[in-house]
Amino acid sequence: MTDHGKIPDQESIPRSVLRNIKSIRQWREERRAKRSRSDKVADAISQFAGSMRFVYIHLVVFGGWILANVGLIPGIPRWDPSLVVLAMAASVEAIFLSTFVLINQNQMTEEAEEKAELDLQVSLLTEQETTRLMVMTQAIVDHLGIKTGTGFDLEDLVQETQPEVILDAVAKGAPGEE
Repeated sequence: MTDHGKIPDQESIPRSVLRNIKSIRQWREERRAKRSRSDKVADAISQFAGSMRFVYIHLVVFGGWILANVGLIPGIPRWDPSLVVLAMAASVEAIFLSTFVLINQNQMTEEAEEKAELDLQVSLLTEQETTRLMVMTQAIVDHLGIKTGTGFDLEDLVQETQPEVILDAVAKGAPGEE
């Protein structure tokens, strides 16, 4: 019985998988290193703003501000009794935080698009290799005179995939679909 919570030993992971893990990590690190200083700052701010530490700081600051300005903390003068300054500060903070979050989301979208491009390229390569294997296997079957009894049309499967044609068909909708 295997323990699914246990991290496998590196010896039990195939070398090709370890190589792929290393390549992906290296790609990620190189990509992060190439980001501009402002992108790194925006990322750090977004990371901090998305933490419980940020929430706790705001609870203390905003809570204290409100309690002091509604007169619930004795000995502290009310400097913003209508809480207008607090509302303005919170609004300005929200504007900047939303901008940092959008910058961070744009970075994540760009990375996701690059990964999707990689997935597409690998899928197309795999499809081409599979098609070649099918053609070679069929040639061997034909040469040896083996009856396969397959009920599908091999001609459809061995046609080379044309991504641009498929993308156009997807964009227009399947024939008969309305």
